[in-house]
Amino acid sequence: MCGRYVSTRSPEDLAGIFRVTDWRPEEALAPSWNVAPTDEVYAVLDRAPREDRGSAPPRRQLRPVRWGLVPSWAKDPRSGARLINARVETVHSKPAFRRAFAKRRCLLPADGFYEWQEREGRAGGRPRKQPYFIHPADGRVMALAGLYEFWRDPGVERDDDPAAWLMTCTLITTEATDAAGRVHPRMPLALAPDHYDAWLDPRHGDPGELRALLTRPADGHLDVRPVSTAVNDVRADGPHLLEAIDPEA
Repeated sequence: MCGRYVSTRSPEDLAGIFRVTDWRPEEALAPSWNVAPTDEVYAVLDRAPREDRGSAPPRRQLRPVRWGLVPSWAKDPRSGARLINARVETVHSKPAFRRAFAKRRCLLPADGFYEWQEREGRAGGRPRKQPYFIHPADGRVMALAGLYEFWRDPGVERDDDPAAWLMTCTLITTEATDAAGRVHPRMPLALAPDHYDAWLDPRHGDPGELRALLTRPADGHLDVRPVSTAVNDVRADGPHLLEAIDPEA
């Protein structure tokens, strides 16, 4: 499972990297070195404006969404905290994700992600979990594969009220077989730049072709370093969380 990641790029940078044509400065998010479930995160997606839906081609958008997918049929949004990841093996068929996989795919920009490894306790003490920061060796942004969904709040009367709609997302994960696999058995999936358009296009719906677009982040060229357990606290934030430590110290 991927339960934390880092996202510090500005919306201007992300707009250039992903060729975004539609984003709102007033929706800019602060950089985060400790993105946690239910936080707002950036999602890159292709979607026609609501007023032009059905008559205009999709536009590349950068939108803030809440991490933790709430299916459209959910009775309330609390289920989202449990749906932060979707397994690539079942994402096309699991009821919570299959409709979003068919039509509402996105990219979640990240600098890297955290995973935890259980280690022996000191002097016979209890086992402890050591966090690691995993990121592309070349420092490029990661385009993590995700899905997004809309949930309609039945307590809000008007459809055009912004409070009527909650937009949420999930990350797609796979078995880890490279540097990340030495830390944790699962890892996020990513897309190469030449696959962005096909993945984001809501008119592209073949499950086999879509799954073939997904790859290991940075083609497996990842650096892994142990970091402070300060990252365990979801309230902790700042670049100091990425500083390498000696886990035996």
